[in-house]
Amino acid sequence: MSSASARAPDDVRERVRFYLLDHRTPLGKAIDIALLALNLVFIGVFVAQTYPLDQATRARLWSLEVVIAAVFVLEYVLRLYGARDRFAEATNPNTVADLLSIVPTALVILYPAPAILLDAGFLRVLRVLRVLRFYRFTRDEEFFFGTVSAGALRAMKLLLTVLVVLFVSAGLFYTAEARANPGVEQFGDAFYYVVVTLSTVGFGDIVPVTRAGRWVTVASVLAAIILIPWQASKIVRAWTSDDTVPTTCPDCGLTGHDPDASHCKACGHVIYQEYESDE
Repeated sequence: MSSASARAPDDVRERVRFYLLDHRTPLGKAIDIALLALNLVFIGVFVAQTYPLDQATRARLWSLEVVIAAVFVLEYVLRLYGARDRFAEATNPNTVADLLSIVPTALVILYPAPAILLDAGFLRVLRVLRVLRFYRFTRDEEFFFGTVSAGALRAMKLLLTVLVVLFVSAGLFYTAEARANPGVEQFGDAFYYVVVTLSTVGFGDIVPVTRAGRWVTVASVLAAIILIPWQASKIVRAWTSDDTVPTTCPDCGLTGHDPDASHCKACGHVIYQEYESDE
């Protein structure tokens, strides 16, 4: 909430919306911190379940997943309830990501075979997409710890994009290769493969053996080529735009020139003398 008052509104629906967006009041900060922590644990549970664990530990992880999913269901319902435009909120990419993150657990609860369903490829893919929830925390410059600059927010989005590409790619690769590839026994193996592949190192100790694994690799490389430079270009554009001089060309009226410009970049009129005379 970029410019919200620290005072909550009186209407119940508006109050729900206020606290889900607020970063300034103690309750708003607590909600932000709790949701961020639960996101991290939710992802950690998925990763942990790909490793060899005894039945008691798996049962505890499953119970933890159910509890966190229940909290996210409540959050999802409250967001729709408090939204001024519920259709727009329901179709918001962040809200769609919220829904996708809880679908696997909800389906398993409604079906009497959780161990089998959790290992199903479709639900495993949806569980990988839970990492997309983190984009909700970068929607504006305000956080529970304070306000960051626009440049810092762009850098955070770039870092998040890199992590999302790596995590989603590793999750999809693990889903495709886990049962067929002896080199991919847990999530860490898939993550290692993705990092090595996308960094173009390519040791060759792990290679895809399934058609799906090969297509995941292709899609991961394309995503990294497209998404990461796209986010990085926003930072570069911001840097270059900050380096322009607010000098207006007296001939064509163009404002904003490079620091070392002596002529207008649009019409070629001499602007250096005017810029010097203003100092």
